Amino acid sequence: MTALDRIWNGWRSQYVNESGSRVPDAEGSVFTQILASGLSDEDCYVVHRGPLTFAILNAFPYTSGHLMVLPYREVANLEDLTDAEATELWAAVTAAVRAVKSAYNPGGVNVGINMGRAAGGSISEHLHVHVVPRWSGDGNFMTAVAEARTLPEPLSQSAARLRAAWP
Repeated sequence: MTALDRIWNGWRSQYVNESGSRVPDAEGSVFTQILASGLSDEDCYVVHRGPLTFAILNAFPYTSGHLMVLPYREVANLEDLTDAEATELWAAVTAAVRAVKSAYNPGGVNVGINMGRAAGGSISEHLHVHVVPRWSGDGNFMTAVAEARTLPEPLSQSAARLRAAWP
């Protein structure tokens, strides 16, 4: 199996360089670092904030509109959430699904959690729920022949669409 090739996406460099990577010697997950950065929600692509949870675009999305819902508090596992966090998390996931459906009209939606490195969790220290809009055939020819993915819109446009559609 070969790795995905990379296609230049210059519009993403500011996000990756400023808020999408771990700062050396900084404390906490990349999500905790983004929250502590002082950047505006527009600059770091936060789509929604609740009292205990928030939704943010994925910096490396599978499709346009791919976002994540997570607690502010950095915990690794579902069972580490307080009852209030768990209740708000699932309500926010439901709202995220509604926003994705309203903004993108996808054929389906993937909702999932990868807890722990062995399960595919790339930021396993900070629990997050992926909400990914999907369409029949969304793998397109680039994935099939070039082992690469393309996205039709910049993250700023995805964030604006989802904020406007948030219930």
